[in-house]
Amino acid sequence: MYPVSESITLSELPRKQRDRLAFIEMQAWFCGDVSRQNVVSRFAVKTAAATRDLALYRCLAPQNLAFNDNRKCYHPTTGFTPLFDFNTERVSTWLSHGFGDEEPLAWNTGIECSITEQLSRPKLNHLAAICRAIKQEQPAEIEYQSLNGKSTRVIVPFALHNNAQRWHVRAFDRKANEFRDFVLTRITSVTPAGDAAAHEKSGEDDQWNRKVELELVPHPNLERPEPVILDYDFDDTLVKKVKVRAAVAGYALRQWGVDCSESHTLNPREHQLWLRNRAVLYGVPNLKLAHGYEDATE
Repeated sequence: MYPVSESITLSELPRKQRDRLAFIEMQAWFCGDVSRQNVVSRFAVKTAAATRDLALYRCLAPQNLAFNDNRKCYHPTTGFTPLFDFNTERVSTWLSHGFGDEEPLAWNTGIECSITEQLSRPKLNHLAAICRAIKQEQPAEIEYQSLNGKSTRVIVPFALHNNAQRWHVRAFDRKANEFRDFVLTRITSVTPAGDAAAHEKSGEDDQWNRKVELELVPHPNLERPEPVILDYDFDDTLVKKVKVRAAVAGYALRQWGVDCSESHTLNPREHQLWLRNRAVLYGVPNLKLAHGYEDATE
């Protein structure tokens, strides 16, 4: 066992303990608090071990955490500076799938693999502030840069969405008095802003809670649909049914390159799937993002 000493550095610690310290940091930074029970539940360690880990983290980064006597947990201070070098992709994995909160490490599998880089990445301090607001169900005052100009808004965020091109936060916008999507990279500051009203919470967002079932088929104008059938693992019906939230349907259809025109008029080499039940999109926001949808006569 390592004593709690300021002379200890991260590199001296066993890998498993560094993993627990990384979890403590990420949990506090993005969720707004961390407790012994969090560490016990995540790593199946004894309470005494979790206590030592929290004490060691506070020794290594004394300015990062403050103890809340009422809630018996630690929360990040205004002077929080991360010990670990987390990247946006790793945080995305943790937020969306629940793993990836250990110490970041370079690991060579011996298999060469190339992944297209995501060009638009939110600043982690802004992402963390939004995540804390979501977790604590609190409004946030943001400075926001849109294509129409700069504005100050109070939003009540409750969910994140990554459409593979950029991150959005779904939130109630008090200025517009409606639920909207905000691009995370365009948020330049985040400040807590009081309490949320009942009508501003996720349960009141009809488009977020509404699910639409998209029926995707190989583009009818394809000369050879066989490769596309293999690409998307179609069964004998040649219909792939996908349920998505109405609020993100436009993003999904664009990301998948689906031809949403009424008479499948787009180039099948560029749009190898066609949406055959486009009527299901009635009332869905962000349809201007879907390829070909604007060609329809409503």
